[in-house]
Amino acid sequence: MKPALDVITIGRSSVDLYGQQVGGRLEDMASFSKAVGGCPANIAIGTARLGLKSGFVTRVGNEAMGRFIREQMEREGVTTQGIVTDEQRLTALVILGVRDENSFPLIFYRDNCADMALTENDIDESFIASAAAIVVTGTHFSRETTAAAQRKAIRIAKANGRKVVFDVDYRPNLWGLLGHSAGEARYVRSDAVTEHLKPILADCDLIVGTEEELHIAGGSEDTLAAIRAIRSISKATIVCKRGPMGCVVFPDEIPASLDDGVKGPGFPVEVYNVLGAGDAFLSGFLRGWLRDETLETCCAYANASGAFAVSRLLCSPEIPTFPELQHFLQEGSRHKALRFDQDINHIHWATTRRPQADTLMALAIDHRMQLEAMAHEVGAPVGRIPDFKVLAVQAAARVADGRPGFGMLIDGTYGREALFRAADHPFWIGRPVELPGSRPLDFEGGGSLGAQLVEWPVGHTIKCLCFYHPDDPPELKQRQERDLLRLHDAARRIGRELLVEIIAGKHGVLKTDTVAGVLQRLYDLGIKPDWWKLEPQRDKAAWHAIGEVITRNDPYCRGIVLLGLEAPEDELEAAFAAAAGERQVKGFAVGRTIFNDAARRWLKGEITGEAAICDMASRFQRLVDAWQRVSERAKAA
Repeated sequence: MKPALDVITIGRSSVDLYGQQVGGRLEDMASFSKAVGGCPANIAIGTARLGLKSGFVTRVGNEAMGRFIREQMEREGVTTQGIVTDEQRLTALVILGVRDENSFPLIFYRDNCADMALTENDIDESFIASAAAIVVTGTHFSRETTAAAQRKAIRIAKANGRKVVFDVDYRPNLWGLLGHSAGEARYVRSDAVTEHLKPILADCDLIVGTEEELHIAGGSEDTLAAIRAIRSISKATIVCKRGPMGCVVFPDEIPASLDDGVKGPGFPVEVYNVLGAGDAFLSGFLRGWLRDETLETCCAYANASGAFAVSRLLCSPEIPTFPELQHFLQEGSRHKALRFDQDINHIHWATTRRPQADTLMALAIDHRMQLEAMAHEVGAPVGRIPDFKVLAVQAAARVADGRPGFGMLIDGTYGREALFRAADHPFWIGRPVELPGSRPLDFEGGGSLGAQLVEWPVGHTIKCLCFYHPDDPPELKQRQERDLLRLHDAARRIGRELLVEIIAGKHGVLKTDTVAGVLQRLYDLGIKPDWWKLEPQRDKAAWHAIGEVITRNDPYCRGIVLLGLEAPEDELEAAFAAAAGERQVKGFAVGRTIFNDAARRWLKGEITGEAAICDMASRFQRLVDAWQRVSERAKAA
């Protein structure tokens, strides 16, 4: 029977907290980025990103960090059946930093941690047998209980004709050879560790390590002698990682020189952070090896994946996806520091962002200026606006009923509580950053845009409305383009999705190519938002032109949602029909058509909150029905 999975990795899982002040001491770090860490956890994510079907066996604590690991694995497409929740122990933490290109301070918080409590009972025979290969790792041979768990997995794999991969993953202080302050140390000679690892080697099909790791596995500080010692015990293919020199592979007899092994192309890049590079390397090697590629191709995948990792800050988040890897191998990069290559960065971002439904139907309640004017008009205090926005959340939730593909646009000015309540539902959430009505574009709050955005939840999409027409004066266009570029850069740096809303029709004539021309101009500047929000048009040719621009410039774009501009429902349905035939149009984000009447009557005190909810839910439901009708007709056509 063909295995359901390609690979299952076993062992360490932690939450990595990376100091963001590169060049500083850990003592001076002021902020940290969070990521899944631990050698086998990284490899599970890396192989999944590179197109393999991956699973993971570990233990995590029954707390937020443990749930983060499990949820992130699921987002990455890793099978989590083998992740056990430990009720007594905490998830391991690792604090890391980049001091300079040679120093990467690291502290392991692993005393009595969850993953080191892994036992034989956690190894499910049917799960292990479901994978073509398993990856066992060095740290989990350092204690008898975890070693027994990995040995059981090896026995099951061998009995079922599966392959066994051994990543030596040598961390001296995790073997108790050095103190807590020596987390960065990669090698201490230890005959005891060598003897401990020796029985493992005979059962392996692939053994991977740096020169120092092969020294500990082979019991010699002469690399060639160590590899020969391993060969005397094991028939495994041996991979020697050599840092900037790439790698050398020994499938059979060991030659007279390291340089006589099988090699692949190297990729000289700027070293930014070596931590996690080996995990990216093995992920790339396994992508080729488990797909029966040549060893030279395996080396190319591995070396390139490692190059990505050393050129970026974090560990698992930096491992490339297969489209990204293919682009790099085919096109290369003009940047020695790959983190500065915007084309590669965009592919990386777009292929690793959080999964999302293909359709988006959103109730927009991010209006500030309009609701202020309405409150003044009816004599109501603006302090009632936040309560109305909470009612809108209830209306949207009533229509969505927990289903995917629904969302809301909510501001932070009057919608703070509404944002909290929207988080109770599986909504897509967008938040505006523009100063309402500003032309030229300006941002709310003043000061640092990035400092404001970093406080937002990671799942919130940045929404920016820009009134932009191709016939605008050059100085107006330049200023707006500059601020859109600044916003795009901030969004990418802090890892938030971006929706750009373009309204051209209020300041000029809408021709067939007007909006398409605006989008092409922004793409030419390097602005590639995750979403576009565009005004309705009855011209199907205009939508076709817009779709062609997006497809040509960014095949990873999530698509377009239509805005409403307070149009009556029948006009919106006609606009939906005109747009639905363009596959880049994925839904709508409409506000005033849905809430205007309810808001005015509720602010005046004419209706109750429940009546306002019912009215908005009814109007939202009719638009949902209309969109689904025209979408089905478009698909049928």
